[in-house]
Amino acid sequence: MKEKTRTVLFWFILIQPFLDLYWFYNGKLADVLPFTLPTIIRILAVFVIFCMFFSQKQNWQKLGQEKWLIVYLALLIVYSILHLIHVRHFNSVNPNDYNYSTVSEIFYLIRMVLPLLVIFFTKELEFTREQFRHVIEGISGLFSFTIVISNLFVISLRSYETGFISANIFEWFVNPNIGYSHMASKGFFNFANMVSAVLFMLVPLMLYFMFSHFNWKTITLNVVQALAMIELGTKVALIGLIGGIIAGILLYVFHLYIVKDVKKNGKAIVVALLMEAGTLAIIPFGPAIQRYNYEKYLAQQSDNSLTQAKEELAEGLKKYPSGQKRKEFLTNFIGEHYQDYALNKKFVTKSYPYKYDPEFWLKIMNEPGTSRMQNRHVEKAMLDQVIKTNNNKLDKVFGISYTRETNIFNLERDFTSQVYSLGWVGMLLFIGPYVVIMLYALIKWLINKQLRTYLISSMLLSIAFMLLAAFLSGNVMDFLTASFILAFVEGGMLGEIKKED
Repeated sequence: MKEKTRTVLFWFILIQPFLDLYWFYNGKLADVLPFTLPTIIRILAVFVIFCMFFSQKQNWQKLGQEKWLIVYLALLIVYSILHLIHVRHFNSVNPNDYNYSTVSEIFYLIRMVLPLLVIFFTKELEFTREQFRHVIEGISGLFSFTIVISNLFVISLRSYETGFISANIFEWFVNPNIGYSHMASKGFFNFANMVSAVLFMLVPLMLYFMFSHFNWKTITLNVVQALAMIELGTKVALIGLIGGIIAGILLYVFHLYIVKDVKKNGKAIVVALLMEAGTLAIIPFGPAIQRYNYEKYLAQQSDNSLTQAKEELAEGLKKYPSGQKRKEFLTNFIGEHYQDYALNKKFVTKSYPYKYDPEFWLKIMNEPGTSRMQNRHVEKAMLDQVIKTNNNKLDKVFGISYTRETNIFNLERDFTSQVYSLGWVGMLLFIGPYVVIMLYALIKWLINKQLRTYLISSMLLSIAFMLLAAFLSGNVMDFLTASFILAFVEGGMLGEIKKED
């Protein structure tokens, strides 16, 4: 039964890229059921694994011996009840209460538990190193080949905005007028940031496989993944690729000359250095740099072209210093000029509608263009305003709910995002374990020489990269594709520590 359970989990993790296809979350497939089909499949799959694992009596006995785990599960249940009670009542300027739903919130809490279970199952099922390699290489190949091939045939979805790209990578070098949103490719996947974070995480592991199993297959997978990360066009993918290759090479050199547990592989180092050089040669023509330059230019243009609008605003505020007339003037002014201020239309009209709180948007419009165009800054400002309106100190403890937060806008900075949705207690209970496991492994690695293997070091670096990507770009810890892959690597690392310790 243990072998069968391990096989089910193996294939379940391997199919995560398929469960992230764009059409599952948008269009007719997204509306077939009350919740998205991939989430239902994942819940059922984890339930099946749970039943298979605990069909063995010794596993129940083993669980009973883990007192800390029972305490943790009890804390999760108690917190979840208190969280649901707290978020039911909320004061807001929006009459629809940001579409809060208790059922959706319960569903979210269940989703957040699933990857934590996968950590436990992966550790206990004791995957072999070969099985672990097959899963990681499979995930890398599915994501990377999909992005590269769809870019080549110009059938990839855009990383930014909606629709399909207009040019493949070869056209980047001959047509400088292609906009970055028409170049950046995410294959057929739902969130470019999430895919970027996963590929960033896989860089150290893929380099580990190339240095330890140097052959045409590992070379091809590494090169294609590097190309996919360039084509994604996100900051996380680009920084992750450049920094990840350097960090991967340094980690190999550390184990070659300091730990002395690996053999010299000059060919693999040459390939890694060529990948780095190729990346640096391509990126000036790529979407990530174009986007940065465009946003910088747009912010400057926005500040320089607002003279007339600012005069109109100043006259109106002088004429209507307070009261209903001031609100009416501001509402009309923002509706006419928010695009002049380079404000995100979705933020102004849907996330936190200006007609309910024009004074808030006046404050945002008075900020410099570089601040107004930083989505994370405005997202955080909107959430802070919502919490200020609710005026409940327990929001910091139990959050305002994931449902409300995402219906405003999903803050693109994990950990901070979960503090808003779940409160500090919820963030520590649901997200904290990923960090705690990494720190536990790092301490064990430092104090126990036996655990300083090249594989465990690569796993540690990989997990650190994923958590860094989550903090920098968001859309990771709340999204099951990324969190299941992270959970599998963390569980695999705990299994390796158990073997070596």
